[in-house]
Amino acid sequence: MRYFQVNDQCNGCLACVQNCPANALRAEDGGANRVLSHNMARCARCGNCYRICPQGAIEFQFMLENGWDEVKSLELVYCSVCGVPIYTVDYRRTLSEKLGKPSEPVCSKHRDEVARAAKAHFLKGRSPDKGGVVI
Repeated sequence: MRYFQVNDQCNGCLACVQNCPANALRAEDGGANRVLSHNMARCARCGNCYRICPQGAIEFQFMLENGWDEVKSLELVYCSVCGVPIYTVDYRRTLSEKLGKPSEPVCSKHRDEVARAAKAHFLKGRSPDKGGVVI
């Protein structure tokens, strides 16, 4: 949903464009059309366009809703121990490329447990008095 919306009452008079203090509105004439554009990053949400429009064409209430527009949906990877979501499939791919190997998907709570188990397995059978060499 776009937060700046104009209804069918707009006749292209440009009162909104000419009176926008933030220069968030513009009009471009090309071919057979006049195209009105709004830049949300520039918009001060002052409502001047809404107040000045003689046609009542600007639907300002959408700009006051403070809603979120979904921009992307990404598949999640879950901790292999407890099942909580930890990152996305795409992030895991990036991580694997940087590490040069796939990583075990574990949350921060279980990461230490997995590391301790791996260390214990690695050290099993080594003699500390012989410099770590297996006899």
